[in-house]
Amino acid sequence: MQTAPRRDLGVVVMKIKLPDGTESTLDDGASALDLAQSIGPRLALAALAARVNGELVDVTKPLSDGDQVEIVTFSDPVGREVYRHTTSHVMAMAVKLLFLDAKPTIGPALEDSFYYDFDVPEPFAPEDLDRIEAEMESIIKEDHPISRRDLSLSEAIEVFGERDNPYKVELIEDLSAGEDPPEKVSLYSQGEFEDLCRGPHLPSTGRIKSIKLLSSSGSYWRGDENRQRLQRVYGTSFPSKKELKDHLELLEEAKRRDHRSLGKRLDLYSIHSEVGAGLVHWHPKGAILRRVIESFWLDEHLARGYEQVYTPHIASEEIYKISGHLEKYDAMYASMEVDNSPYRVKPMNCPNHIMIYNTQVRSWRDLPIRYCELGTVYRYERSGVLHGMLRVRGFTQDDAHIFCRPDQLKDELVDTLGLVKVMMDTFGLGIEVFLSTRPEQSIGSDEVWEQSTDALKQALARAGVDYVLDPGEGVFYGPKIDIKLLDALGRPWQGPTIQVDFNLAPRFGVNFVDSDNTSHEVVMVHRAVLGSVERFVGVLIEHFAGAFPLWLSPVQVAILPITDDQHDYASQFADRLRSRGIRVHLDARSEKIGAKIREAELQRTPYMLVLGRNEQEDGSASVRVRDKGDAGAMSLDTFVQHVEEEITARELQLSL
Repeated sequence: MQTAPRRDLGVVVMKIKLPDGTESTLDDGASALDLAQSIGPRLALAALAARVNGELVDVTKPLSDGDQVEIVTFSDPVGREVYRHTTSHVMAMAVKLLFLDAKPTIGPALEDSFYYDFDVPEPFAPEDLDRIEAEMESIIKEDHPISRRDLSLSEAIEVFGERDNPYKVELIEDLSAGEDPPEKVSLYSQGEFEDLCRGPHLPSTGRIKSIKLLSSSGSYWRGDENRQRLQRVYGTSFPSKKELKDHLELLEEAKRRDHRSLGKRLDLYSIHSEVGAGLVHWHPKGAILRRVIESFWLDEHLARGYEQVYTPHIASEEIYKISGHLEKYDAMYASMEVDNSPYRVKPMNCPNHIMIYNTQVRSWRDLPIRYCELGTVYRYERSGVLHGMLRVRGFTQDDAHIFCRPDQLKDELVDTLGLVKVMMDTFGLGIEVFLSTRPEQSIGSDEVWEQSTDALKQALARAGVDYVLDPGEGVFYGPKIDIKLLDALGRPWQGPTIQVDFNLAPRFGVNFVDSDNTSHEVVMVHRAVLGSVERFVGVLIEHFAGAFPLWLSPVQVAILPITDDQHDYASQFADRLRSRGIRVHLDARSEKIGAKIREAELQRTPYMLVLGRNEQEDGSASVRVRDKGDAGAMSLDTFVQHVEEEITARELQLSL
């Protein structure tokens, strides 16, 4: 029961509970900002929002006696979201001041940036972004207080109807038509600008310190290509100029590493509109890179008792009715008719692996059975989210399904986590681990979901793996462990996934005969270690900035004869390297040696062997190392021995 506020010398005061368990006394009607000020002026300046009894609110909202309060700053991801979402509103205000006909739609904060979509007559030009940014600076300098008011849904519809903004009206109408519509919606205002938003926001525009608009592009209302074409403006903001400068430098480095430009320059892959968006064509060099990765992947799996299988690219729709994918999975391509029956290109491999398992009666002694497949699948992704190799429509999953007894489940999960660690350590990638729990759209009982989730928690504990809980992000048939890959810049990428499934087995009758001669359902584990080959290669391109370690590099050695007189010697040299399994490119062009070296460096070739008259006479080569330069003369035998040792060890750094 909440007690009445205390009176001290006629002044009503409140007791506020802090995260460390201590209490603070404030005057009645004080806000979290007042609380921060009572603790210290630095905290007051850093306060962006507050968690009051677990709810995120404006830092200016009045508190009540007994509230538990936590001040939210920029160090908190939620604080960064509030900071940048407020900046997006400042940008929307600037656009409305400069472009009177503009209609703001939505403007969310992203992980380290924000955007806002506008309905405008003409696309924004680069000079428009400069004008918008300058106007934003003025709005920030004017330090407009930011206030909130709550309206009923009908009142809010009337407000935005009068302002001729059908996008805001549609958003409110959708809320009204929902299963549990709110009684009120909130509007936030700064100066003469007001926008629909659930909040919270910063207390004033002057709290924003450093901004930068990054780019503009086309978009569609609600991501639907059949709806209104909009203009999206991206930007970012930080509490200091140094943080903004560091971030912009990181963006420049990320641009330098962009797998799309490097993929073209290094001749690894291409995507063709004539064939279709999101469909990757692997060029010879890219195919070598892929083959090396897949060979390593397969060797590691076979060593752990997996068996490789292959399954078709299309299947009868019936199999997806049984699995539940047809009902629950919305990324499947439309059906095609085959012999008067509907078929689908496969979006995943699990039903096919079940078919192979069910071709025989399986004993408890046969388990676990581990099927692995580099299986190509097809999923419909909206054109607006396609991104080089990282988001595609046709991709190869490094898929595997483990059929095991319940008593074997934890060991299989721990072994899978160990495999992930071995693979990622070999490629030099860090990981972040998330436990994703039951989503709203799911199949199976509460008991089964609890059993599955508990198994994943225990496996993570046994493996000594720290994780973050990600509520509601499991797949429809079971919870999962999601693993983000961390590249050289510390950026997270979607990668491995491990899913426990007690639901598909009963749907397909996936059983085993136990020692007492009774039939029991197997437990299925769905898992992918790389995630998909396409995305993984895209991540590796950016992680290494195209400068792959020797064992991965499509071309490991470039042989560069200085003149035509050394071509025969260079050819013999190349043949001897190829005979030892070393991947070689012989540059036989009639170009100056400086041009050949520059080209090999642009192609990020690990080792370059310069062959001139002196090298030909003594049977050696002048060795150059990528990013290091001249390493001196070396005999063929010494060079080959060194290269073979480096490849076998899968070294991440060039060691010459």
